[in-house]
Amino acid sequence: MAETPTYGKVCVLIPTYNNAATLGQVLRDALSHTSDVLVVNDGATDHTAEVLEQFPEVPVLSYTPNRGKGIALRRGFQFARERGYDYAITMDADGQHFASDIAVFMEKLKTDGPAIYIGARNLQQENMPGKNTFANKFSNFWFYVETGLKGPDTQSGFRLYPLHAIGNTRFFCTKYEFEIEVLVRSAWKGIRIDWVPVQVYYPPAEERVSHFRPFRDFSRISVLNTVLVTIAFAYIHPRNFIRFLFSKGGFKQLLREHLFNPDEPSHRKALSIGFGVFMGIVPIWGFQMLTAVVLAAFLRLNKALVLIASNISIPPMIPVIVYLSFLMGRMYVSEDATWILFSKDLSIASMQQNIYQYITGSLTLAVVAGAVAALTSWVLLAVFRKKRIAA
Repeated sequence: MAETPTYGKVCVLIPTYNNAATLGQVLRDALSHTSDVLVVNDGATDHTAEVLEQFPEVPVLSYTPNRGKGIALRRGFQFARERGYDYAITMDADGQHFASDIAVFMEKLKTDGPAIYIGARNLQQENMPGKNTFANKFSNFWFYVETGLKGPDTQSGFRLYPLHAIGNTRFFCTKYEFEIEVLVRSAWKGIRIDWVPVQVYYPPAEERVSHFRPFRDFSRISVLNTVLVTIAFAYIHPRNFIRFLFSKGGFKQLLREHLFNPDEPSHRKALSIGFGVFMGIVPIWGFQMLTAVVLAAFLRLNKALVLIASNISIPPMIPVIVYLSFLMGRMYVSEDATWILFSKDLSIASMQQNIYQYITGSLTLAVVAGAVAALTSWVLLAVFRKKRIAA
């Protein structure tokens, strides 16, 4: 077996569905670099079975009907664990991956230790399909929003997985979107994710075989990202922030790297704080932090400061914000409804009847509070910087 000196046994796992035209050469290339090759036949209906018969030394897991790449990988991981492997390098059966890069993954594992390693492709090469480049940038962005990790390629199927680290996770996705789910949920568990440079071959358009269904699969990926983003902002990011804040030296590190970072201009920090306060008050409860971080990335603000400042809407502050919003909204209505906040008859219905006063007042309060927070922050940061220079 292909074995690293420290970390265990590694196999190459090749899921395949109707890739009979290329599968044989892919297997020959892989076997020229390692004898530890496994194949998952995901309900192929072409002559894949005849191709596999030419490689009796390769263990094969076959089933019908076709279930999708996600199921093929999940079953392949279990198949590999049952055969005593600790890591699996996944290769596509369409011939786009170079078996010579197996050594790149092995070397990375030996030098840097266990992690999920993703083969980063050169997305600028001449024959790279344009839709792949766009889809990868789209995927990279949402992966960053969901995990806080930046990477060059989150869609490459050429990867090394630590089988035991991900083995106790219950996955739900069955198609192409599984490769997003496994990355995001592994990152949430604290499994390290890194990238290695790999080569990739894309044949001319008329020779390409793809089972990716643009509308269906892109829709499934969009639904998955919606769910993951919701979980990330409702639970994962607050959990990680609290853990970091209460870790040894965490609060000091937060101040040093984000608030007192001398390499970032004071006006950007002040704008980030003001924008965070603004987003924490605007009446889009439940989506404030998500919207704040996405817009902060677009506006190139300090995302950490935006996220911290947006926490002005923590539960104890909500009654104060609502009351001040109604006060601010008095200038937009002929009949003041602020009294309903202190009425014994306060209800959702009474709030809905006076929603115009609340929304206009909330937006006004958000603008005023954000401007005051930005100006105050800028003054304090300027004073602090002068004192530091004088010292």
